[in-house]
Amino acid sequence: MTTDWTVRAIMRATIPVLFALTILEIGSGLVLNEFEATLLQYPTLLVLVPVVIGTAGNLGSILASRLSTALHLGTLSFGTDALLVGNALATVALAFTVFPGVGIGAWLLTTLLGTAQLPIMTILLVAVGSGGALAVIAVLVTVVATYTAYRLQLDPDDVVIPVVTNVCDVFGVLVLFAVVELIV
Repeated sequence: MTTDWTVRAIMRATIPVLFALTILEIGSGLVLNEFEATLLQYPTLLVLVPVVIGTAGNLGSILASRLSTALHLGTLSFGTDALLVGNALATVALAFTVFPGVGIGAWLLTTLLGTAQLPIMTILLVAVGSGGALAVIAVLVTVVATYTAYRLQLDPDDVVIPVVTNVCDVFGVLVLFAVVELIV
């Protein structure tokens, strides 16, 4: 894949993507606004929102960087590729090690502030359940975005990470509150 690494080429590739993602983020904010009452009722969930969606976006970004590098090196093929599967599984496994800490941290913070209203096990289930689901979504979005960028002859370094982080923001809100509805 030959890439034109000029400011003009990078802007031409990223501006439409960033515009579409901005509109997507507005939708995420509107969805988050719908859950305002729940967030105010349970402050620990309020602490979880930015951390969960940020961590999911970070996991997706790590995978996107790894896949982009492998693509540039010519070591990635889109099929049953051991590199692709290994990185995807590592991302999901990392989520199941990070999100329990996120849940415990949120619960500890709100307990120290005297505002915790949910038991620690509930918060752990919400954090791990939503984090695991978001990790799977992040993997799927990352693979699809990397493949799409490759097929459109775009540099994945320019477009994949913004796509992954923004989609994880939107799905992060939806998944977190779907898990809250199931558990709380």
